[in-house]
Amino acid sequence: MIKSVFLCILSAIQILSFSVVKIGCTRTIGVNRYMTHQTFESFGTSSAWWAQNVDSDADAQQIARMLYGKNTGLGLEVFRYNVGAGEKENPDSVVAIESRKAESFYYFNEESGKWEYDFTRDANARRVLDYAMDFGVKEVILFCNSPHYSMTKSGLASGGREEYVNNLPEENYQAFVDYLLTIADAFIDMGYPVTAISPINEPQWKWGGDYVSQEGCHYDVDECIKLLELFAVTMQERHCPYELRGPETGEMSPDYYRYIDRFMQSDILRGFCKYYSGHSYWMDNNYDGKTEVGKKFSGEYPDMKLEMSEWCELPLKIDSNTIDSGIYMANIIIQDLTLMNAVSWQSWTAVNGDGLMDFADGRLKTFNRYYAFMHFSRFIEPGAVRIDTMDSVDNKDIQSVAFMKDGKTVLVLVNSSGEDIKLELSGLGAGKYSIYRTDSTVNCSRVDCGCMLKVHKIPAKSIETVVIG
Repeated sequence: MIKSVFLCILSAIQILSFSVVKIGCTRTIGVNRYMTHQTFESFGTSSAWWAQNVDSDADAQQIARMLYGKNTGLGLEVFRYNVGAGEKENPDSVVAIESRKAESFYYFNEESGKWEYDFTRDANARRVLDYAMDFGVKEVILFCNSPHYSMTKSGLASGGREEYVNNLPEENYQAFVDYLLTIADAFIDMGYPVTAISPINEPQWKWGGDYVSQEGCHYDVDECIKLLELFAVTMQERHCPYELRGPETGEMSPDYYRYIDRFMQSDILRGFCKYYSGHSYWMDNNYDGKTEVGKKFSGEYPDMKLEMSEWCELPLKIDSNTIDSGIYMANIIIQDLTLMNAVSWQSWTAVNGDGLMDFADGRLKTFNRYYAFMHFSRFIEPGAVRIDTMDSVDNKDIQSVAFMKDGKTVLVLVNSSGEDIKLELSGLGAGKYSIYRTDSTVNCSRVDCGCMLKVHKIPAKSIETVVIG
């Protein structure tokens, strides 16, 4: 009881100190260690569609090191493996972008006249995964953009002949379940740490019609829930050692709350699934929208964790080579962590023009977004608890997020403005500190260290991670 009273007094003193500073002219970022939120679990990225196109062993190793090496790269924990639906070998494929056609482990054997599995296929992507394992990847999530083309109504894995029409006939739901579980079980047998499968991707989009650029399948909300429930029941019956994730809604605004609510209203899914997976596309800098999503989960579904499983800048407007692109991404990560209380944050394509790096003139080049991501992934560890941050100024030119674990505090600051800003940092506690910065001149480099940090100037258009303890 005495301890609780003491903590409350400390918290009140911090808040009072913050209020007094707000009246003055010094800008303060306050950290309140006694106001805690979600426990963070992981950062990750997707293998689509770049991994299947990496032909060089040296390139595969370098990319894996840069993504998953803790001391040599981002130190990501999650590898999202794209289970291709076979458009690469589909003779009737209409996918317009060749590099997005994915090879499947499931194929028609001309000699036997049967559909069979061959886990030597998709060799390039598996090689990247193998190297990621060498660098310590903790989780593999197998995700599908579509059921295999042999199971669909249209004979395509890129949607139906009409837009907004489910391309998977109901009589093939079980075949799709068996197909994906067979692949997941095979990955387990091969020694991969498969923690989850995700059979549906962005079900609300139109997928199909006259022009398609990738694999995809539309499901209305009832179809989506029915298929996920079948997965859940079958996985329970088979005692699968991995979880079910979904439904990977492409946007979580009120327009698509029906997918969230129906998912949560399913006794089967609510009892079986620990996570709701969604994408934060089309919600960039939508503070009110993301705040409402956060309130919805914490208020209506407090026992369900939110996994932000896919984001990149859409449409890509900012030059990937500039600090502006890194700042933009860093702000989105902070919004998803603070407003929606995401326990995991995973980017979309790692190696692409809108990703973290890409090939240019035959060499791998890192974008500014890569270093922006590093400010979070290298310093915020699984098991860290998010704690409150408070800003004495209401505008959004500086965004912040803080986590605490084992006596260490990590504070990430983003200055989107074109001016240096002098800050007084409060509530960080005593201890040795280090500051890492990304701006137009340095890339996540340590720029300062010492024994006590109170007043600090954060440069214009920069990202900083402050580590104390």
